[in-house]
Amino acid sequence: MTKSDLRKQLRAARREHVNALPESMRTLVFMRPPAPLLDLVPEGATIGLYRADPIEAPTSAYARHFFEQGHELALPRFAHKGAAMEFARFTDPFEESDLEVGPFGLLQPKAEAAVLEPQVLFLPLVGFGADGARLGQGGGHYDRWLAGQPGTTAIGLAWDCQLVDDLPTEPHDMPLAAVVTPTRIYGPFA
Repeated sequence: MTKSDLRKQLRAARREHVNALPESMRTLVFMRPPAPLLDLVPEGATIGLYRADPIEAPTSAYARHFFEQGHELALPRFAHKGAAMEFARFTDPFEESDLEVGPFGLLQPKAEAAVLEPQVLFLPLVGFGADGARLGQGGGHYDRWLAGQPGTTAIGLAWDCQLVDDLPTEPHDMPLAAVVTPTRIYGPFA
């Protein structure tokens, strides 16, 4: 199965899974990072997150948690569709008043927000392997960013239905340090 075919299959499974969850249940998952995961987060680290769409594993509670613990937050930002992804300061995880619509139609930090380099990055995925392999959206934005930041701890957030037994990988695919689902933590991986 090609990565493209696998993405289609996994997106459909994710959509079906999330749509089957009661709205009240969706707000209860990913409320606080589990204690073993916090061992991967150094004190004072800048935390990179993503602003989840309705089907992705939610990040808003994690953003509020790390903000309340005194961590700086950063979200992806694109100057234009062909630009490299960068991370910029995110200062309002409660109201999101410091975000604007970016070139892909997603909310991102405003142009004047300072560029930051997260030491810990929570990232979205379409699929993952129990060994830390990640299947992203297909644009390669996170893989390229992580390739330039080898010291960053990359942690995937996913629904359990996104686990793939045999995930095809390529040399440019960047592995994860861990994956968190509503029911367990995979990793940390070496």
